[in-house]
Amino acid sequence: MSKKHVVFIINPKSGVERQKEITQGIEANLDKEQHSYELIHTQYAKHGTTLAKEAAQKGAYAVVAVGGDGSVNDVAQGLLGTNTLLAIIPKGSGNGMARTMKIPLDTNEAIKVISKGNTADMDVAFANDRPFISNAGVAFDALISKKFAKSERRGLMVYSWLVTKHMWLYKEWDWNITIDGKDYSERAFMINVANGQQFGYNFRIAPMASYTDGLLDIIIVRKFPKILGGALAFRGLTGSIAGSPYVQHLTGREITISNPALKLMQTDGDAHACEPTIKFRVEKGAQKVIVP
Repeated sequence: MSKKHVVFIINPKSGVERQKEITQGIEANLDKEQHSYELIHTQYAKHGTTLAKEAAQKGAYAVVAVGGDGSVNDVAQGLLGTNTLLAIIPKGSGNGMARTMKIPLDTNEAIKVISKGNTADMDVAFANDRPFISNAGVAFDALISKKFAKSERRGLMVYSWLVTKHMWLYKEWDWNITIDGKDYSERAFMINVANGQQFGYNFRIAPMASYTDGLLDIIIVRKFPKILGGALAFRGLTGSIAGSPYVQHLTGREITISNPALKLMQTDGDAHACEPTIKFRVEKGAQKVIVP
C-alpha cells in the first residue's frame, strides 16, 4: 500500500528552533506506517501558493500550512480545485482560522490531528475573486491589518495597542451594502465579512459563523461612542459582540460593499489595495480540511 504523502510548508523566517520543534513533533506523532512526509520552505511572499499547487499536482495527500491565517490562505489558494487536503499547524500570532476549527495550538497535538485524518468540507469565500478562508474587511480592521503588518513586533499586546491608538482617530464612512439583492446604507466603523469566527487571539468578530454552512456572516459595527471601545472589545473576547446595540449581524451568499473612496481592504489579515466596489461570494465545501 502506498503511503499518504504529507507536505509541510514552513516560513523560514519562523526560525531554527521552530523548525526543530516541527521536525521532532512529526517524528513523534505522525503515523509513519500510513504517511510519508517532506518539509518545504517558502522563499518569498505568496510562495506557499506555488508550493501547494506543485505538491497537489504531484499527488500529495495533504499540504500543511505551518503559520498563521496568511500562511493558511496562501496554501489554500494553491489547493483550490484539487483533491489534496489542507491541514494547519497554527504558528501565527493570532491563528483565527485554526481556533475556529478547534485545531490545537500545541504543535504535537496539531500533528496528532493530521495523523488521525478527520476531514470537513470547508467553504471558501472570495472578495473580487481573491480567495479568503477566515474573514475580510473594508474599514477599521483593514487599517489595523496594514499597521500590524508594518510593526516590528507581533502578539496581542501590539495588536491591542494599535487598536486603542487608532480607534480614537478613526472616522466612520458611509457604505452601500447589498446582501442577496437587498440594499442597505450604513454609516459604519467597521464591516467584516466572515467565514471563520475570529480575527485571532480569541477575539470573535463573528462567533456564530460556520465555515461549512455555505453562508457568509456580515458584521457591521456602527458609529459608537469611543469611550465604549473597551466594552466592545470585551464582547469580542467573550463571544457576545452581536449583542451590542452598535452591532448588526446579517448573513448572505452574495454581498457587495462599496464606497467611492475605498482603496484598502484586508483578507485573512493581509492588507492590500482594492476597488471601490467589492463583490463577495462563497463556494460551499470548496476545500477539504483536516480537523479534530
